[in-house]
Amino acid sequence: MTQTDLLIIGAGPAGCSAAVYAARSGVKTVIAGGAMPGGQLLQTNDIENYAGFINPVPGYELMDNMHKQCKRLGVEITSDEIIKLEGDKPPFTLTAAGGKQYQALAVIIAAGAGARWLGVKGEENLKGHGVSACATCDGFFFKGKEVMVVGGGNTAFEDALFLSQICPKVTLVHRREGFRADAVTVEKVKNTPNISMMLNCVVEEVLGEQTVTGAVLRNVVSQETAQVPCAGIFVAVGAVPQTAWLQGSGVELDPSGLVKVDAHQRTNIDGIFAAGDCTESEFRQAVVAAGSGAKAGICAASFVNLHR
Repeated sequence: MTQTDLLIIGAGPAGCSAAVYAARSGVKTVIAGGAMPGGQLLQTNDIENYAGFINPVPGYELMDNMHKQCKRLGVEITSDEIIKLEGDKPPFTLTAAGGKQYQALAVIIAAGAGARWLGVKGEENLKGHGVSACATCDGFFFKGKEVMVVGGGNTAFEDALFLSQICPKVTLVHRREGFRADAVTVEKVKNTPNISMMLNCVVEEVLGEQTVTGAVLRNVVSQETAQVPCAGIFVAVGAVPQTAWLQGSGVELDPSGLVKVDAHQRTNIDGIFAAGDCTESEFRQAVVAAGSGAKAGICAASFVNLHR
């Protein structure tokens, strides 16, 4: 059993910001970051809306700097994946996938969110064989091939821009004519000659046996369907909170799986806090996650200093 003052679950912007504030308050802090510490920013090519960076910064570089900052302040970052949280008062017991256990006076859940899939015929069988939720991870395998991106937010548009640099044709599919993506990013896509848009369309089926060969699209206005050939389909239609493991823990979740928190990032259990995308449905931005993480770190540190 590893003892610590504070255990943070997640090593993305929320978890790292929480750790920085907690460590600076003299709280012994451990981050359980999972197999790939860094969260969704590891999948982001260039970030140009994080305050303080004049030029766009790659997501992996931003997270690498955050991790180094945490370590400089004495925070331990592990690759443990927490799968169980027990206790309705401190100290809390947390169990990792490999069986390792932690005991902590306070916990911050900053587990983030994972990809939301389309849920259509053919998708499940072809995940990893042409269907992906990470263009920066898997785009290299489709160099010189035609691909499709599904979604209308910043992630979808950034994926399309990234893929346009290595693929001869990128088709962006979106169910509406309006976009959630920033106007600047939308304009970049519109001005990229090898990106075409298919609006008012949804994917009805992913085609292919061993690998993706295309998709059946349905126009939601005319209800007409068409087969569009492609070698890869990149899904960017939102995210699902990574909170399924909290079922039965006593931590209160809303119907969509988000952790319920108050203005101080406190959950319904005294000593357990939450921050970042696992608490946020609307403003899923790195800077927002970092801000909520800072609040959680400050409040958790105060809690620890009162209870140890």
